[in-house]
Amino acid sequence: MRELLVVDVSDPRSLVEPLRQALFEGGPAVLPRPGGAKITATAPLEVDDEIALVIETSGTTGAPKRVALSADAVLASARVAVEELGEPGTWLLLLPAHYIAGVQVIARSLVSGTTPVVLHPEPFSSVAMASKAQELLEAGTPLYTSVVPAQLSRILDDAPAMTKLHQLMQSFERILVGGQAIPQSLLERSAEAGYLVTRTYGSSETAGGCVWDGRAVGDTRIAEFEGVSRLLVPPLPTPILRTQSGAARSFVERDGTRWYLSDDAGSIDEHGVLTIQGRLDDVIVSGGVKVALGRIERLVQSDFHAPDAVVVADEHETWGHVPVVVTTKDLDLTALQARYWQCSGPRGQT
Repeated sequence: MRELLVVDVSDPRSLVEPLRQALFEGGPAVLPRPGGAKITATAPLEVDDEIALVIETSGTTGAPKRVALSADAVLASARVAVEELGEPGTWLLLLPAHYIAGVQVIARSLVSGTTPVVLHPEPFSSVAMASKAQELLEAGTPLYTSVVPAQLSRILDDAPAMTKLHQLMQSFERILVGGQAIPQSLLERSAEAGYLVTRTYGSSETAGGCVWDGRAVGDTRIAEFEGVSRLLVPPLPTPILRTQSGAARSFVERDGTRWYLSDDAGSIDEHGVLTIQGRLDDVIVSGGVKVALGRIERLVQSDFHAPDAVVVADEHETWGHVPVVVTTKDLDLTALQARYWQCSGPRGQT
């Protein structure tokens, strides 16, 4: 068994050395947590010998789980990213270091032999980001970062009035965007601003994004089973999954190969490009009618220009469940309802 070290990543820099030792030197496995008085509570003391990193995630269903990854899995993902980008460079960490996307920014830096730049002690903001512009531009290496759509939207809103921020964004050789569906309008705004954006798709179980702009990268392969996207990572970097609900639901054997089963409905075109159509678990029944939360979310983000929108379900005495839209934008709900049913066809068919 291998010791598991819980790391307080309130300051993401505290993860750099423990992660390096875990990945390259066989040191204790690491479990990054965002801090707090009881940071070590509920954490196991040991993990299997092959495990180097444990990521905690609630998943899309809210059921808590831990994803345990080998050093091979983490490093394979990091090295593929560097290969796809073309050359090593300096990364700006804008994502929480207890999420796999944040950990991968650090891992890619370690593989590249560079030190990630972090915003600590400030949380993410356009002002905090712009304050790092000079340090990054003086690094003398290609610049990269990884963000979620809400961050990109905030940056695009603020950049016209912030010269340093705009110059920094245009200086990134690549800006990876993932974590959720990305509205087409956000991609178009990024292109107009001169920002080099790449969409990424993956999960903690795949050690991060393994599909870029719809195409599998590295040794990753994608396939469909019954209209559902499946991600395959070859034997060497396959993550080892430990969840409270068990690994059986997340991995299956098909034709002698171990496949990771995503929770996304997707399709693959004749050119091998993956399109995610929505979550398998985002359909609710409201007043006897099936309503797809993901479809509403995409409509709000694209047609109603609210890229930060999130749609969730809530209980209702009359309808059983209803969709709730959370956004900073003012919405015409009547128009949204009409648009949804126009796009969905006959009621109850989604």
